[in-house]
Amino acid sequence: MSEGGSGNPTRRDVIDLAIAGTGVALAGAVGYPVAEYLVPPAASAPAESSVVAGRLSELKPGTGRNFRFGDKPALVVVTPAGEIRAFIALCTHLNCIVQLRTDLGHIWCACHNGHYGLDGSVLSGPPPKPLEPLAVTVRGDDIVVTKA
Repeated sequence: MSEGGSGNPTRRDVIDLAIAGTGVALAGAVGYPVAEYLVPPAASAPAESSVVAGRLSELKPGTGRNFRFGDKPALVVVTPAGEIRAFIALCTHLNCIVQLRTDLGHIWCACHNGHYGLDGSVLSGPPPKPLEPLAVTVRGDDIVVTKA
């Protein structure tokens, strides 16, 4: 540390150590949240094998609704042609929750303006792959969704 040979640190040594420590603390304070934001969380399997996503009488063609599928958000849509489709409602870009935009006529992610077709395919934006589909069956008036 010191050049005087006395073994005691000089004022300059203490200031240099304080500046270095501050730099390390600042790098950690900025780097950790950035790394947590950029690395998507690990996906886990849903706890339930099937869920009633809604009632057929409540969903008209061209509409949809978000619901819970186990520990994940999901989306059920009724296409203008009357087909019922369901997806895990997590954007494949950074796992933001997607929603049906009836004014646009497709599925939209608000985080980075990702657009998906009603079949889950990527229309535009940063998503690298389509939405994860779920299997849909209708039992009476219930729309039942299961893992595809």
